[in-house]
Amino acid sequence: MKTSWIQKKKLKKFNKDKLREECGIFGISNHDDASALVALGLHALQHRGQEGCGIVSFDGTNYHSEKRQGLVGDHFTDAETLKKLPGMFAIGHNRYSTTGETSLRNIQPFFADLHMGGLSIAHNGNLTNALLLRENLVQNGAIFRTTTDTETIVQLIARSKRNKFIDKLIDSLFQIQGGYSLILMTNKKMVGVRDPFGIRPLVIGKLNNSYILASETCALDIVGASFIREIENGEIVIIEGGQIKSLKPFPKQKPRPCVFEYIYFARPDSLINGKCAYEYRKNLGSELAKETDLEADFVVPVPDSGVPAALGFAEESKKKFELGLIRNHYVGRTFIEPTQSIRSLGVKLKLSSTKTLVKNKSIILIDDSLVRGTTCHKIIKMLYEGGAKEVHVRIACPEIKFPDFYGVDMPTKQELLAHKKDITEMCNYIQAKSLKFLSLDGLYKALTGNIRNENYPQFSDHYFTGDYPIKPSDNLQGYKIKQLSLLSTKSNN
Repeated sequence: MKTSWIQKKKLKKFNKDKLREECGIFGISNHDDASALVALGLHALQHRGQEGCGIVSFDGTNYHSEKRQGLVGDHFTDAETLKKLPGMFAIGHNRYSTTGETSLRNIQPFFADLHMGGLSIAHNGNLTNALLLRENLVQNGAIFRTTTDTETIVQLIARSKRNKFIDKLIDSLFQIQGGYSLILMTNKKMVGVRDPFGIRPLVIGKLNNSYILASETCALDIVGASFIREIENGEIVIIEGGQIKSLKPFPKQKPRPCVFEYIYFARPDSLINGKCAYEYRKNLGSELAKETDLEADFVVPVPDSGVPAALGFAEESKKKFELGLIRNHYVGRTFIEPTQSIRSLGVKLKLSSTKTLVKNKSIILIDDSLVRGTTCHKIIKMLYEGGAKEVHVRIACPEIKFPDFYGVDMPTKQELLAHKKDITEMCNYIQAKSLKFLSLDGLYKALTGNIRNENYPQFSDHYFTGDYPIKPSDNLQGYKIKQLSLLSTKSNN
């Protein structure tokens, strides 16, 4: 069977050797510079999505929408663009797609003109029963304009028989499953929603008399807003008329936030559960050092994600910390790779070794995770080419053996290195002198101070354990394949 261009793009994305968060969302109510502040907030959340960005504003009468492919700083910094987004209410979105192809039509926020009035929505996460819901909606006459699961939520709201908007929303939320956070904007209110397990993040901030909803607290910092609190799992926050109120319509669940927000996704300066992500990552490195008995000349991080863990490891083990790898920050995701000879340079486009430092040295190489192992293999090869005597790899999280279905772009189970190889085989594959991962108990000690509670895991840690808080209705094994099939069908019709 011939692979469609959409399938090729999606499969290429799955081959990335780092986990990618789906997107970042930001909304503000009751501010004269609403759109400009949303643009700043999205800029702070750029790490959560780089494929596209969009802003929808409301001026009291009309909605205004601007969407672009690429980075926020390339499109929403000039006054002319922001003039097209008037009003005191606005929401925005950074996209890194896990469902739906990369195209302008899939960039959020979405806007729909419903019977009750206008509705705009920005969504972070993934619905695990989106395909089933979509098929049922299409059979009942629904027409979809995009290939994302977010539009499913809009369709459910539009078709709800309830009278009030919040009731329509609740009716829709009880039909969807998965990990999600939402910001919705109508002509009267702004609403924030977090899924029943709190898998995807959402926080509340305030700037003078304006309330803000955002994926992370770093987006509040950039606009000078104060952090109020995290939205709780299963909570709906309604902002209207300068007031804020809370609803909790779901049956009570214990929260299980995504553990990779702590390990990798959140920006290091963002607060999670009262502590900066940077501190959690140092703790991970410290616990890894406690589990490691190894002599070496110094500790080297894989920049930039491995730096906090490497610092924690070095401090705990009383070993020197050195920048044995230097990152080129000017090679971005849109770097053009015109020929095979350029593509073959691979990781050298982004990293280089400090050769005189690593020469004849035994190195402990620290990274936050190991996904497919291809990049790690190239980095180790680079260090040996730079003259390193030994390269021992230590990973500041357990082995990633299982895929995600809640908004993280990652390889299928068969492509995950730890799913198909044991420690010895993985070590041979990446050609390290030795390899060790942080234990699951070590992970929990670093993040909570206690070991994992088997009856109630405190996080969504399915990456390591296969313990999914929500089983996908769209088939756990064939989920991504079915998504690709759907997209191929849509593109060929």
